[in-house]
Amino acid sequence: MAIILDGAKRAAEIKKEIRQKVHKLLYRPGLAVIQVGEDPASQIYVHNKKRDCEECGIVCKDYQLSESVLEYDIAELVAELNTQKDIDGILVQLPLPHDLDPWPVLQAIASSKDVDGFTIYNAGRLAIGEPAIVPCTPTGILDLLQEYRIPVKGAHCVIVSRSNIVGKPLAHLLLAQGATVTICHSETGDLASHTRRADILISAAGVPGLITADMLTRCTAIVDVGITRGKDGKLRGDVCFEEVQEKVSFITPVPGGVGPMTRAILLRNVLQAAQRRQRGL
Repeated sequence: MAIILDGAKRAAEIKKEIRQKVHKLLYRPGLAVIQVGEDPASQIYVHNKKRDCEECGIVCKDYQLSESVLEYDIAELVAELNTQKDIDGILVQLPLPHDLDPWPVLQAIASSKDVDGFTIYNAGRLAIGEPAIVPCTPTGILDLLQEYRIPVKGAHCVIVSRSNIVGKPLAHLLLAQGATVTICHSETGDLASHTRRADILISAAGVPGLITADMLTRCTAIVDVGITRGKDGKLRGDVCFEEVQEKVSFITPVPGGVGPMTRAILLRNVLQAAQRRQRGL
């Protein structure tokens, strides 16, 4: 039976550390969250982020915009927030309504306030191995692997995702840690031939039940980033948890695995931005 990688427990420890460090600052860090439209899932995510901020002593300002807003209007709001000294981080809740292009909006965020790590500046620095603000989910995954002492150096890590949010930044982080990385995606032929060779498998495809027990070996550590709500209202990951947990060495649950880690790392990024502001950087 696999050891469960308890992201909720580790996230609680990170938030405790953040609370302690926030109390030592001269002011409370500030996070601005921009939400466009009334997507139910996004509203839940924003509510959870606001609750996390309150728990850690971070001021969260929520900017709710209508679906009729233009990219230019969102970028103008971002530009205004870039100048506000009490705002250390700016987050645009994704996805935006289908007719809005997130790219110009995200690139309008000042790199120092890009707590999601999505700007070209931060993505580029990560790619060449320079210090940068790194996307929250990949950072949370690395933290969880380290917490459970799962060796990354020399490991073969297979990532089922080529996204700018998870797959690509995670590959850079793993390479920097000395791992050998294979990236798979929707166009990859014979996915199982790659997953069976993985020491560590990270799946962020958003396809429930994509990863089955016959696609894995007994020594594999599984990180399931995928999360989909079924017609029955239940949340499911990319991995068939019940059958897989009896075969592999480590596995994250869904929910309670990567999700809490992502939110905790966001708070850590906001804290670090506030610390840089206090130092005048």
